[in-house]
Amino acid sequence: WEFNVSFYQPSAFLMMGIPGLEALHPWLSIPFCALYLTALLGNCVILFIIKKTPSLHEPMYYFLSMLAVTDLGLALCTLPTTLGLFWFNVRRIGFDACLAQMYFIHILSFIESSVLLAMAFDRFIAISHPLRHPSILTKSTVLKIGLAIVLRGMVSLLPIPFLLKRLTYCGRTELSHSFCFHPDIMNLACADIKVNVFYGMIVLLSTVGMDFIFIVLSYVLIIRTVVSLATKEECLKALNTCVSHICAVLVFFIPMIGLSMIHRFGKNVPPLLNALVAYTYLIIPPALNPVIYSIKSSHIREALLRALRRKSG
Repeated sequence: WEFNVSFYQPSAFLMMGIPGLEALHPWLSIPFCALYLTALLGNCVILFIIKKTPSLHEPMYYFLSMLAVTDLGLALCTLPTTLGLFWFNVRRIGFDACLAQMYFIHILSFIESSVLLAMAFDRFIAISHPLRHPSILTKSTVLKIGLAIVLRGMVSLLPIPFLLKRLTYCGRTELSHSFCFHPDIMNLACADIKVNVFYGMIVLLSTVGMDFIFIVLSYVLIIRTVVSLATKEECLKALNTCVSHICAVLVFFIPMIGLSMIHRFGKNVPPLLNALVAYTYLIIPPALNPVIYSIKSSHIREALLRALRRKSG
């Protein structure tokens, strides 16, 4: 590629699937389809059960509804390009469409991080101040928290597409994944990307990084409260209400931190590992979260069984 102009922007990018396993893409689409189907059906069932069960109209389940909506959004963001590539080998995605997909993927990821923090705060209040819990987390308070979470994600990430559009690109158009990711697009530019790197790092640390720190702090305070409880049975009962949330936090944050580290510092990481971590980060949490909460939450499980009995009856 040679360019006689000082500014060049590709009309489209080419997405990659799983490096080295291109011939197996049709077969690999089967587990991906299963994961997407689990994510879509599982989160819709969670939302349906919470809506139809008055006893679940409380803060913990309102936040779980937010998590389910976010997971649905994440699954729907990556499903068309991933299955399009695996089924039909559709690798091309327009430049603006790529930026739009990237923006929504990152917004929903940041929203999920913030919702997990809100759920940690809910568990802390419920365990440490059970009598004040209903008065602290009222419906209006939960709604305000939800709106603040969405606005925080939208506003903090709004400059990212514009920072990418101002760059000139070298002619390389191959993305590392079957979806658009900010560091991946940024690394295709041949201009100075220090502003993009700096802003991306600041936003990541001030949102997801702070969320993770406050989640850990919440559990330190929860453990302090639980240790002070009188009996072992009370301790186990209190901790049992947190198991689902702890699993959701680990499933989301471990691959996200891994992918961020790979994109920033892992120049010699095998492309296959990069792809696997990326798919784990974006597809596994939406599929696993409804399964985790259906298994571990007795209220969700009982409401689901009642709904199934009514339908079969």
